[in-house]
Amino acid sequence: MDRLGAGCPLPGCLRLSVLICFLILTASFLSYPIFRTLSLRLHSAVTGSYVSGTYSIVFVNCPNEQIARDIARYFWNGEIEEATEILLLIKTKTSKVHVLSSYIRLVHPFEIPEVFSLPMDQGDVHYFKWLEEGMEED
Repeated sequence: MDRLGAGCPLPGCLRLSVLICFLILTASFLSYPIFRTLSLRLHSAVTGSYVSGTYSIVFVNCPNEQIARDIARYFWNGEIEEATEILLLIKTKTSKVHVLSSYIRLVHPFEIPEVFSLPMDQGDVHYFKWLEEGMEED
């Protein structure tokens, strides 16, 4: 009578099966970030949308204003630009960022205004409650 697994001894067959499963799981785990990144970039290319996490904001402590100015020089239209800017912080619902960005592009004097958002992940519960109350839907 033929029984399942009769062609190989059980302990060796079991070890090989476990090893193969381990290798497959390890390969899947290690390749996940690569496949995720590729799929997000493909989705971005097809839909024209932004892939979250592509760009970062870097906060830099400087000992004085001159050092900050030296670091902040940047190229714009082929020349080194040094400009005085004022940072405006606007708190809004994440679902409204797209509408806000469209409005800012209409009224802002720069050809390409610097508009981006950061999600508020943590903070004072009372502040978030106050913020929510101030942004209740009409």
